[in-house]
Amino acid sequence: MNAGVGETKKQKKGKGRQKASNRTRSIYSCVVSSSAHESSPSPDEVSIVEKVKRENEDMAGRYVFKMFCGERIIGLVTGYDNETSKFKIVYEDHNNDLIDKEILIRTLAPPTLVDWMFDSHRMPRLLCILQQKVLDDEEQEGRLGFVFIENDGVDEHMIWLIELKNLFSRQLPHVPKEYIVRRVLDLNHKSIMVIRRNQDVVGGITYRPFLSQGFAEIAFCAVMANELIKGCGTRLMNHLKEHARDMEGVTHLLTCADSNVVDYFLKQGFTKEITLEKDRWQGYIKVYDGGILMGCELHPKLPYSYTTTMTSHQRQAIIERIREASNSENIVYPGIDFQKGEAGIPSWPIKVEDIPGLIRRQAGPLINMAILGLTANDSADTASNQESITAFMSSLLKQIYDHPDAWPFKEPVDSDNAPGYYDVIKDPMVMITTRVESEQYYITLEMFLADMKRMFANARTYNLPHTVYYKCANRLESFFSGIFQSGLQDNKFQHN
Repeated sequence: MNAGVGETKKQKKGKGRQKASNRTRSIYSCVVSSSAHESSPSPDEVSIVEKVKRENEDMAGRYVFKMFCGERIIGLVTGYDNETSKFKIVYEDHNNDLIDKEILIRTLAPPTLVDWMFDSHRMPRLLCILQQKVLDDEEQEGRLGFVFIENDGVDEHMIWLIELKNLFSRQLPHVPKEYIVRRVLDLNHKSIMVIRRNQDVVGGITYRPFLSQGFAEIAFCAVMANELIKGCGTRLMNHLKEHARDMEGVTHLLTCADSNVVDYFLKQGFTKEITLEKDRWQGYIKVYDGGILMGCELHPKLPYSYTTTMTSHQRQAIIERIREASNSENIVYPGIDFQKGEAGIPSWPIKVEDIPGLIRRQAGPLINMAILGLTANDSADTASNQESITAFMSSLLKQIYDHPDAWPFKEPVDSDNAPGYYDVIKDPMVMITTRVESEQYYITLEMFLADMKRMFANARTYNLPHTVYYKCANRLESFFSGIFQSGLQDNKFQHN
């Protein structure tokens, strides 16, 4: 291996005595296309203006945020406007904007926020679709490429495998460099690389196909952070799935994943339950200590390389068919004219039948009252029923607040003591006691139960499992569930 690399450097030194990094990029131009090396200038020859332009274009696909009326609104960089020298932004509320680079740098969404929004399924679908479109455009324009290379004795391929090895060494510091070299340059292993502008390796996967067994083992997978946040990690894996299935006849992908990358593989369709027969993979791959064996079964016909675009088109087609088949008019009724007091409680009672559009002519009042959790008998004696419900909820709250684990929930969360709480928790729970005492807010037990569950869920979302707040939420919720069910039986309330 070393002899091959040394011979290549010696040849290049005799031709031009260029620096190693420039020599690597120049060789890759030959790998991608026969004319790329002749037409593309080396990085040293690219003007400062061109470099800045490329940096600006590569910002496309990054997430940004802005504050509006106390709420954080997520947006996506969709491109760079050369005429105004500003970045084009599309926000989740469908508003477009142009901002300069200084503002863009200050408003870039941190990776932790982006990961949390995806994990909690709060990332707007519009921005996900736009991000995939940005990647599609970059691939079509040649600014982003996916290339399969193996150690086949070609000097140019060896150079790029060395660059991929260097990337793995930087991104996977806990893995011995000697082990990375052996796997990347092994004749039985192959690699797929993510290339920016035919120059830089920004991600890659090294894998070994076992063709006789019908599966491939992923040895290494790494993508630079600024590319991972733009969706290149998912696209890289999709290209590998499609290539391994169509070109190599592979039906399953297996990997022994570290605990810190399990979430990534789960998002890519891998599971801890291996569907491949054990006798087909046992003895071929090694499961090391601390690793988690995961597998992914490849669909025989699914077009992995443009799955996101395909599902987006299918969703739009379904929506259009629903609109065509629907015979009902899209009627928008006026809102209710009332003012809210403390904790969102109306200043005066509102009758159900006074809500515009709720009780429709064709549905009848009984059906719509059932939607609210009320029966015909309940509506006939609403005042008496409400008093019983309020008394029951007050009794539950007293028992809850007397519990030794209730101390974190007796006062609203102070953002000074819990930094970023209201950024993470988008639906914070107000004081339930105030709503119960109003005798107007909770017209059904379902509403009260939903608020209690949300209070416990918020505590677990913000706090880590090992914290006292997380444990208090679990114990208190278990206690609440017990007394709630017991109270329903004693009072014979109707609860769905």
